[in-house]
Amino acid sequence: MLVTEIIAKKRDKLEHSYEELKWFIDAYVDGSIPDYQVSAWLMAVVLNGMSFEETARLTQVMIESGKTYNLQHLTDRPLVDKHSTGGVGDKISLPLAPIAAAMGLYVPMMSGRALGITGGTLDKLESIPGYRTQLKDYEFIQYIEENGYAMTGQTQDIVPADRLLYALRDVTACVESIPLITASILSKKFAEGAQSFVFDVKWGTGAFMKSATDAEKLAESLTKTMQRLGRRSVALITNMNEPLGLKMGNFLEMEESYLCLEGKGPQDVMILVERQACYMALAGGIVKNMEEAKELYHQVVASGKAKDRFLKNIEQQGGSVKEFEAMLGVYRSEHYQDIIATTTGYIQHIDAGVVGRAGLNLGVGRATKQDTVSPVAGVEFYKKSGDKVSEGEVIARAYAGSITGLKLAMPILEGAFSFSNEKVVKQSMIQKELIVL
Repeated sequence: MLVTEIIAKKRDKLEHSYEELKWFIDAYVDGSIPDYQVSAWLMAVVLNGMSFEETARLTQVMIESGKTYNLQHLTDRPLVDKHSTGGVGDKISLPLAPIAAAMGLYVPMMSGRALGITGGTLDKLESIPGYRTQLKDYEFIQYIEENGYAMTGQTQDIVPADRLLYALRDVTACVESIPLITASILSKKFAEGAQSFVFDVKWGTGAFMKSATDAEKLAESLTKTMQRLGRRSVALITNMNEPLGLKMGNFLEMEESYLCLEGKGPQDVMILVERQACYMALAGGIVKNMEEAKELYHQVVASGKAKDRFLKNIEQQGGSVKEFEAMLGVYRSEHYQDIIATTTGYIQHIDAGVVGRAGLNLGVGRATKQDTVSPVAGVEFYKKSGDKVSEGEVIARAYAGSITGLKLAMPILEGAFSFSNEKVVKQSMIQKELIVL
C-alpha cells in the first residue's frame, strides 16, 4: 500500500477497509509514516468524516496497536464501565464504580488527569494520602477480582496509536472530529477489558461539547459504533452549564463522593449516579428492567455495601481509611475567600466554564500537562441556581493552593454568578438518552 493512496481515498470521501486502516495505523505507530502525512489524513477525516462502520474499524485497529487487559477469566459477573466526556465538578465515577460493583458488576476503570477546566479522577483519588493510581497489571486485575472494581491510569503501552494521534490532532486543529473522538474514547475503554458501557456525554460552558446538538452527535456515534463492534451501550446527554454538585476541587469532590455513597449527595449528582448505575446494571444484563435496577441500587446504597467497597478500594490501592475519614470536613487550604451575594433575590446561573477557568488559578486543574494541582484547592457552593439569597450573604467559598492564585481567581469566580429578582426554573440534568442494548 502507498500512504498517498490512503490520504487520497479519504480526500475523495471514500471509505477505508479494515486492512487499509490496519496497515496505516500500525505503520504510524512503528515510525514508518511521518507526522506530516498522518496530519494530511487526519484533516481529510475532519473535513469528510467517517461512517459508523469505518469508525468501528478504526477503533479496532487502534485497540490492536498495544496491549489490552485480559479479564476474560472473570465470567461470574458482567464487565461494565462508564465514560464521561468530563466537566466542572464531575465526580460521578468516584461513587458510581463502588455502587456498580456492589450491585454485581465488575468495573475496570481506567481514568485520566485534569487538563484545562475539566477535572481528573486520578488527581481526586490522589488527594487521599498514599493512594496509588498507577497499578501494575496484576494489581489492577487482582483488585477487580477481590472488590469488583479498581481505578488506574493509562500506561504508555495501552493504545499507543491513540496517544500519538491525539498529540498530532492537538497541534493540527483536528481535535473536533466526531469519528476521531469516538475512536479515541472507545479504543481506550475496550483496552481496559469492559464489554458494555454507559456514556455520559456532557454539553455546555463547562464541557468539551458546547451545544446539546454536538453532544447528541457524539452520543449517537459512540452508541452506533459500539453496536457495529457487537457491544451494548447507553449514552446520556447531560447538562454541564453549571458546576456539578456543591463541591468542585480534588479532595472536596472526594468528600462529596463519600456523601453520595451514604445517599446524602446533592440532588444533581445523585440523579446522575443513580441513572448511570441503573443503566450499567441493565447493560450488564443483571436486571430485566429499570425498576429492578433502581431497587438494587437503593439496596446497596442503604445497606452500606457500596461504601464498604469504596473504603476497601482505598486500602487496596495504598491509602488509609483512617486518615481519609479524619480529613473529612477539615482538610482545607489556609488560603480562602468567600463569595458574597451582591443583591437580594435568586441565583439565576453559575457559569461552569467561568468557574473552571477560575479553578485553574486556584490550583484545581492544569493549563498544561506539566502543571501540578493542589489537593486542597476548589470551590464550595452554599447556594446554587434557583436558590433564594440575601444581599451580603455568603454563597460560596474559594480555596487556593497559594495566595497569588486566590487573588487571580476571585475576580473571575465572582463573574460566574448572575442574579434575578424572579424565581428561576432549573435546567434539566438529562436532556436525552440513547439506548442500544
